[in-house]
Amino acid sequence: MGWLAKRRLRTGPTAALPRKPEDLLEIVKLADPDARKDGEDILAADCRIHAPVEVEPELVGGEFETVWAIQVKAEGPLPFDYFDRYLAEGIASRLDGLVVCRGEVTDPQDEPGKWLVLLQSRPPLEQLEELLGESEEKEYGVVAFGEEAALIPVGDPSPMGRTLEPYSDEPVRIETKEEGDALRIAEAFQGIVVDRWRFRVD
Repeated sequence: MGWLAKRRLRTGPTAALPRKPEDLLEIVKLADPDARKDGEDILAADCRIHAPVEVEPELVGGEFETVWAIQVKAEGPLPFDYFDRYLAEGIASRLDGLVVCRGEVTDPQDEPGKWLVLLQSRPPLEQLEELLGESEEKEYGVVAFGEEAALIPVGDPSPMGRTLEPYSDEPVRIETKEEGDALRIAEAFQGIVVDRWRFRVD
């Protein structure tokens, strides 16, 4: 790979993987159900996810013997700031990879755990307390359940969050540090669970 291509990848965000992925579109659809192929690339949430290219291991400081790089490039207004990086990190986290952004190499698995439950409407507080413990009203309508979870009284702007818009004018989300809590809440109130990168978790 030429030096210009290397420079482009280093400005990322880029998912750097130890092997070539075979099911990339299905993984991206966990973040954007409307993701689609465009030639060898994938289009998702106004981002172009470039086809994997094999590059030298120096891209990730020799962490992998072989490296397949997938650059994510914003091509329009993002659902929220840095969503292109969220896509790269979500892909890397599912394929045992690393992320390169502006020359910095990071492991998305080092990020603290965080899950969101996307809901069509606000559940009764008493039922939430049965699952999460005592609640406390905070500013801007946020309801905290200790240090582990919080109800945010607005929907999530991600593509997965927008899938609820046809069914509700007042969606909310619950953020939690425990995946088990998120899955129990989703089961109780017919919600959608996504991880910190807004990829769906079933």
